[in-house]
Amino acid sequence: MAHLPLSIEMLLSQQRIESDRIEFKEGWNPDAIYRSICAFANDFDNIGGGYILVGVREKDGRAERPVLGLDETQLAQIQREMIGFNHLIRPVYQPIVSLEVVDEKNLLAIWVYGGNDRPYEVPDSILAKQKSYKYYIRRYANSIEAKGRDREELLGMANQVPFDDRPNHQADPGEINLGYVQEFLRVSGSRLLDQVGRLPSVQILDQMGLLAGPVELRHPRNVALMLFVDTPENFLSHSYIDLVHFQGSPADRSFTEKRFAGPMTVQIRQVLEYLRAVIVEEKVIKILGRAEARRVWSYPFNALEEIIVNAVYHRNYQIPEPISIRIEPERLMVYNCGGPDRTIKLQDLEQGRAVASRYRNRRLGDFLKELSLAEGRSTGLALIHKALEENGSPRAQIETDEERSFFRITLAIHPEFEGRPVSAVPAVKMGLIGRLKILISNDQAGNQAGNQAGNQAVDDESLLGMERILQLLAQGEAKKEPLLEAVPVSNQTKNVRRYLDPLEAAKLIEKTLPEKPTSPKQQYRLTSLGKTLIQGAF
Repeated sequence: MAHLPLSIEMLLSQQRIESDRIEFKEGWNPDAIYRSICAFANDFDNIGGGYILVGVREKDGRAERPVLGLDETQLAQIQREMIGFNHLIRPVYQPIVSLEVVDEKNLLAIWVYGGNDRPYEVPDSILAKQKSYKYYIRRYANSIEAKGRDREELLGMANQVPFDDRPNHQADPGEINLGYVQEFLRVSGSRLLDQVGRLPSVQILDQMGLLAGPVELRHPRNVALMLFVDTPENFLSHSYIDLVHFQGSPADRSFTEKRFAGPMTVQIRQVLEYLRAVIVEEKVIKILGRAEARRVWSYPFNALEEIIVNAVYHRNYQIPEPISIRIEPERLMVYNCGGPDRTIKLQDLEQGRAVASRYRNRRLGDFLKELSLAEGRSTGLALIHKALEENGSPRAQIETDEERSFFRITLAIHPEFEGRPVSAVPAVKMGLIGRLKILISNDQAGNQAGNQAGNQAVDDESLLGMERILQLLAQGEAKKEPLLEAVPVSNQTKNVRRYLDPLEAAKLIEKTLPEKPTSPKQQYRLTSLGKTLIQGAF
């Protein structure tokens, strides 16, 4: 059984709750009660739903004390009936029910928050065999049928709230990592940054439009979970990016799998750094009779950046499927669920002329624009096509279906690189230290933001030590003692944190016994990404 966000005494005395948000019912009257449930769920005036207290007599608009109460037999019967009655609401709606004891009597408290799928309708008589469905709204302290303009306005509310702007009732504001919020405010140049630490965190989040719901129980909007919590997949299923990289033919068993999780901005940056460090390769072509050489790239990085950002921006987070990236020797594919708007023709998509009349995740897009990760104004595809053309690459292949349930974009490798796999050669011909700095610094930035420590570049001495550790592990598994001796430093916790932990956090090394971190038999080894980094550096 769930618990109310406010104490039952606060509700009975109407403290912090307006009277038109509370209904007192002497007994169980399913017809009247479900009309009110429907009205509160429709939340016509966006006041945050309401409460129905069953077993309370009302006098002059106030709860009469002591309360009447309900006997235990009634409570059991009511709960059984509500299971079926909830499915008569269209679409199905499940209010929160709590059993309370007041004045030594049993009460049934029903909390009805504003629903995400409004408008809701319910039979005017729950128990009638022939059911007539109607829409109900709250008007002052009454639940009335929505008619005329009220009905038209209520119907017009359907699907007007994008998923990313809806409150998530499975999370609370405490889930939000203020380190990420503070970093966003810093990057976006917001003056609200000066108020962090001075104002309550809930007030900061409220001012950013990240919370919703009544004052007694605020909930983060989905966009807050996408951007400012450590594990958004705990609330938004499969909100991560899966990457599979085949070094040879897809039929071979030589491939790398990697999952990018965390806040969406961290995912974007980590994916792009992986692609830049591992996939993008430059080729310099000497032209006979000319002093200057022609430079081409296996894949233009600007195009990859637009593709990844747009996949995160436009995916349908209500579908439990991750964004997937598949890299084969001669092509790269990005797939995400939730295709383009039906108003956009496939031909316009292919030509980069697509202009959307509405966006699936408008709040997410706003935040990405503030961070200079997204342009908006439907310029993404045009920029992708332009980058490919300037690099001399084939045009992107774009696929979707009639239902617009998915979007897949495929880039063919530049013709100069056909016939051989793109190895782990960085776009800029840097050594292991340079490429290690990219990966470690990127991971460190995300983790430090999460710990409210700000961004801080990794020092060169630490990088040199990490390089020696990777070189030693390239020869096989090893315990931490010889790894630290190779740096050389002593076997102390501070040195483990300085040299080993960053490599492990960046997914370059891993423990051989992760389930037993303190085992005396514990060793370290290179991950697939670590091996790829080493192979591409020498």
